[in-house]
Amino acid sequence: MIAIASTPREIDACYPVMSQLRPKIRREDFVQRVEQLAAATGLALAYLEDGGIKAVAGYRISDWLAGGRYLEIEDLVTADGDRSKGYGGRLFDWIVELAAREGCGQVRLVSNIRRVDAHRFYLRKGMVQEAYYFSMSL
Repeated sequence: MIAIASTPREIDACYPVMSQLRPKIRREDFVQRVEQLAAATGLALAYLEDGGIKAVAGYRISDWLAGGRYLEIEDLVTADGDRSKGYGGRLFDWIVELAAREGCGQVRLVSNIRRVDAHRFYLRKGMVQEAYYFSMSL
């Protein structure tokens, strides 16, 4: 089953999986942070459950002047011990279908340059690397 975490309890239930990708986020801050981002930016958490939560994705729908409407995947993680079982792929495919239903012209994501296994997954799913992402810490 794939669903969108819409209650504090559902959001909190996503934390153990999400924390494997985002270990700096403390559990006591997680629900409030997700709710704040949902209100401010439209962030949503989708999760795949199969006898427990197996994969979680944070995403939002946005619009760029040059690129039009798109869905951005901010986080996509499968639980340790459940990787390579198809859970991440099923959740990714669900997100792509959601983007199409929502009138998005593209699905985008930013992935840390060191996440080589994730890059292979995204390429197998049909994504292309089309830009470099630059940042500057302040």
